[in-house]
Amino acid sequence: MKVERPGVDDYLQQGMYGQKQTKPDERRKFLGTIRERIVFALTQKQVRRKGTLPQIDSLMKENKGAHLFLNGNMSYTYLSKYIKLAGKYDIQYTMVTNKEHNTDIGLVLAYGHAIDKEEIYIDEDEVIKPDIPKAKTKKKSFFAKLFK
Repeated sequence: MKVERPGVDDYLQQGMYGQKQTKPDERRKFLGTIRERIVFALTQKQVRRKGTLPQIDSLMKENKGAHLFLNGNMSYTYLSKYIKLAGKYDIQYTMVTNKEHNTDIGLVLAYGHAIDKEEIYIDEDEVIKPDIPKAKTKKKSFFAKLFK
């Protein structure tokens, strides 16, 4: 079996365009990683919203070995709350800035290996709302209603 070695042209191509990557379009969209490695992804709009989604805290807590990729084209003001949350769980993060391509993805939590999670986008409608006990209302008798 003959192994082909890279030639001069290969070295020139790599020098001019960088090392060949698998799925370059996917990597541009997901801030340098590929979909099969992602735990969750937030759009820029979701990152800009006030506060953080409760699911994010629990997902970061469960995936401490993952890495957080932040869209460096976004304002630090919006990203800082997620950087602070990553620090809480000792999650490393990277600011990814691509001047040639701006994606609608605001941040991604991903591993260095494939996990093949089916649904990576967080649905804001599924926000877990805390159970707030309803105030007990006193039932009024028929006569109390009548002589109001």
